[in-house]
Amino acid sequence: MTDAGTPEPATGTARARPLQRLEHIDAKNTVLVPVLAVVSALVVGAIIVAATDIDRLQHGAFGGIATNILDAYKALFVGAFGSWTGISETLVFATPLLLTGLAVALSFRSGLFNIGATGQMLMGGMAAVWIGFTMNGPGIVQIPLAMLAGIAGGMVWGGMIGVLKARTGAHEVITTIMTNYIALALVTWMLKTTAFKQPGPSGNPISKAIANEAHLPKLLDFVRPGLRANIGFLVALAAAVGVWWLFRKSKLGFELRTVGANPDAARYAGMRIGTLTVVAMALSGGLAGLAGAVNILGTNRQMTTSFAGDIGFDAIAVALLGRNTSVGTVLAALLFGALEAGKTRMQLDADVPLDLVLVVRALIVLFIAAPLLTRMIWRIKAEGGGLGLSFRGWGS
Repeated sequence: MTDAGTPEPATGTARARPLQRLEHIDAKNTVLVPVLAVVSALVVGAIIVAATDIDRLQHGAFGGIATNILDAYKALFVGAFGSWTGISETLVFATPLLLTGLAVALSFRSGLFNIGATGQMLMGGMAAVWIGFTMNGPGIVQIPLAMLAGIAGGMVWGGMIGVLKARTGAHEVITTIMTNYIALALVTWMLKTTAFKQPGPSGNPISKAIANEAHLPKLLDFVRPGLRANIGFLVALAAAVGVWWLFRKSKLGFELRTVGANPDAARYAGMRIGTLTVVAMALSGGLAGLAGAVNILGTNRQMTTSFAGDIGFDAIAVALLGRNTSVGTVLAALLFGALEAGKTRMQLDADVPLDLVLVVRALIVLFIAAPLLTRMIWRIKAEGGGLGLSFRGWGS
């Protein structure tokens, strides 16, 4: 009823109540845009599958096209979660994505861009593999030392970016991208030296294998021996809890959030912007270095120039989808891990190319990076829940 006692116009009830409830949830938890981004990506992916099914389109077999789309997504889910092997592979793929996603999220929340998680992961992996094949101690000693070495390697590489930012004003986007190439060249050279090179006549840049004592214990051996999932996933979850505690419970986290939100206010409050910049990049690099160490100790067992792959860049998408929160990053890493683990089953069962997964991941990033577009597509009012991510400008 209006103030005059007359009924409300019919247009007042035009909006569906479920959407109104979602908006209310989003205003508090900022979950609406990420969920709709994933759904939108899956819908567009289905359209792409339909558009590329030329044979069925020519014969007007639209029912067959719909069935093929459902089979593709069903196979994707089954490949990721339909068996213990699928679950194990999902966790294996999600672990480095979670750690590097946390690294990127930490820098984002501090007002910085860390595009160099790949390089920091490489340096952390090199430090961890060195401990892994040079030490002969028990695993209870060797594994923590290797992880600490990986964290240290990543912190040094990330902290260097922070120093350049604080001392010279060099923008971290440029320096982190460039240090990725420097790290790759340095790792390639180190793997060809006698200190790291695998014994034998092979000229490939591959390191010595780590000792058996340095292998991370398996996570699902009680279900089926031989599954690749290891306690590295639990380490990544512990890191997520640590990042949550840092930003929600500690003075340092409060200062990092303040600098990220308003550096001028932080400076006025007496916070040391330069020091906090170095600390933020070092912590971010340490998380990426830990990802490298976990990969070496858990699955790779040896260091190669390609072991980091595109994980550092995928981590940006994970952080964006997770809205730079610990819980969100965990869920986003599991989603991306599931896409990676299930894509082979999807290709085998539905004859859908593996590239569809790459397209879906790219679309998720697109819809996350353009929240107004996502809201416009789903006709959601741009209220509550923050419309996107904000960072300091290029000249800061």
